[in-house]
Amino acid sequence: MSSTTPTIQLLLTGNEIMSGDTVDSNSAMIAQYLGEQGLGVTRKVTLGDDPAALRTELEQLARSSDVVIVNGGLGPTVDDLTAEILAAVAGVSLAEHAVARAHVESWCGRRGVVANAANLKQALLPAGCDIVPNPIGSAVGFQLTVQDCLVVCTPGVPGELRAMLPQVLANMERHIGSFTPGDVLRLQTFGLGESTAQQIIADAGLDWPPEVELGFRAGAPQMEIKLTVRDRVHVDAQRQCRDALQSLFGDHIIGEGGTTLAQRVLTLLAEQGATLSTAESCTGGLIASMLTQVPGSSAGFHAGFVTYSNAIKSSVLGVSENSLSTHGAVSEPVVVEMVEGALAKSGSDYAIAVSGIAGPDGGSADKPVGTVWLAWGNAQQVHTRGLCWPVERTLFQTMIAAAGLDMVRRMLLGLDTEPRYFKQRSQKSAP
Repeated sequence: MSSTTPTIQLLLTGNEIMSGDTVDSNSAMIAQYLGEQGLGVTRKVTLGDDPAALRTELEQLARSSDVVIVNGGLGPTVDDLTAEILAAVAGVSLAEHAVARAHVESWCGRRGVVANAANLKQALLPAGCDIVPNPIGSAVGFQLTVQDCLVVCTPGVPGELRAMLPQVLANMERHIGSFTPGDVLRLQTFGLGESTAQQIIADAGLDWPPEVELGFRAGAPQMEIKLTVRDRVHVDAQRQCRDALQSLFGDHIIGEGGTTLAQRVLTLLAEQGATLSTAESCTGGLIASMLTQVPGSSAGFHAGFVTYSNAIKSSVLGVSENSLSTHGAVSEPVVVEMVEGALAKSGSDYAIAVSGIAGPDGGSADKPVGTVWLAWGNAQQVHTRGLCWPVERTLFQTMIAAAGLDMVRRMLLGLDTEPRYFKQRSQKSAP
């Protein structure tokens, strides 16, 4: 095995990316996918639909790379230039590729249309190129070796790119040959910020091995901690670092890989043969949405009640008018009754309820914007907590929905410790 890590660079094309009309998520998708295989992207370049600039850049990338992945510009319109540019760089002509034409005609035929000249433009490819199958879209991918560099051209539609990446990787590995792969271990956490996590690690004075790279990816609602080794001979050290982080962060770690809070909750419900329902006000059904994004969620998720108005809280969930008038919708008694109503209406084993002030208006001195009450539990026990999370409305909803799922996760695991964000976000005086 070679110890040399292959050089992989990206070229993203399209005026729509340069103007901001389309957000480039494809380069992140490619980098994350390759990273899971122990391969890293060393450079990425984004250019508009300028033939001269694209040709110059691709020539330079090919001279300094083992692999270049070009993304975008494979479609039927005049500004889709990738095939033309690669042909020019390789010094070959464009020619109709029989496999590509058959693919376009089949794609059109399944939609009941005849392939026109614009469609068939997608079959004009650099002479001598190999096809990279596209199982979804009309434009095939293609690849050609230029100056010992494999140039792989992929479509800009994210779903099509995602479906093609396994084949792209296989083709890359055949071109690269033997090399020593690395490994990335990803830990998913909730309730920790980057600065907090870094400070906890620094304060612990860990004897961190130089072979393990520590990285963070902040997000909402979760934060990812990455432990990267450039050679898999160091996976034992990587695991030791993982164990050290487990001892520091404990139950703030949800799981490894791409695990989400919703996935973890549904897994725990399945293991215990239990079910969950939600009663939401300020989050507007977001908790239910997070759960139902997970395939097979119907096994553990029974019902979601979006009871935004006081009248619906009463008529659907049985929240008493006395509780609403005396304490207000954003209060401990109301969320307790929302949980009880959700349990009774759905017959589920567990329920979450949230009611808060998402803003930007609606706050008061006693209940400022960001105030929220959470309740979670079962027929035997309902827990509550009042928090204040004064952030932008959408972020507030995301974080509160995640906090609700996190509390159910903790209950299912039998954890009796409070998360760090309770201390940070608890109301100074509960209403």
